[in-house]
Amino acid sequence: MGISIFSLFPTLSLSFLLLSLDFPITQSSLSSIYYHLESNGLPKGLLPKGITDFSIDPDTHHFQVNLTQPCNAKFENQFHYDFNISGVLSFGKIANLSGVSQQDLFLWFPVISIRVDDPSSGLIDFDVGVVDKQFSLSLFEIPRDCTAVDPYDSHFQPENSQKPSESLDIGIVEEHMLRAVS
Repeated sequence: MGISIFSLFPTLSLSFLLLSLDFPITQSSLSSIYYHLESNGLPKGLLPKGITDFSIDPDTHHFQVNLTQPCNAKFENQFHYDFNISGVLSFGKIANLSGVSQQDLFLWFPVISIRVDDPSSGLIDFDVGVVDKQFSLSLFEIPRDCTAVDPYDSHFQPENSQKPSESLDIGIVEEHMLRAVS
């Protein structure tokens, strides 16, 4: 006869529809970059407050965060976040990190990776290439406010960052032609 249970109970079908519409809202609240950090054993305060534009590949765990403009946040040391921050998440670690720099003694160092080897130690390691810097995990429990910086103001930029005009070597090739070399 082909009678559906939903035709016998129309309120049941409406309730089912409303519940299915509610499910993506719950999923989106779980799908924040902060959720992904915490579910990988990392503190959510590694990234600045208010990030809404991000992507993460569920297979490779490569993520990208897009900020509206570069900014600085103060922990024990000053941290600089570029327009784009990317890396690969795994449990207790962010590898291949780009877009984050840390200031130490007036010098800026790019942070290459971040890891928590033993959560019970209360320490987090930042690999800045030449050395590892250790900080207290408690510093990164809550995302910090990040002070916007002018991307073209060299006073607030890490040493390894360049203005777009500085990243090109412009020279005269012929009388009325310019050549740009990255």
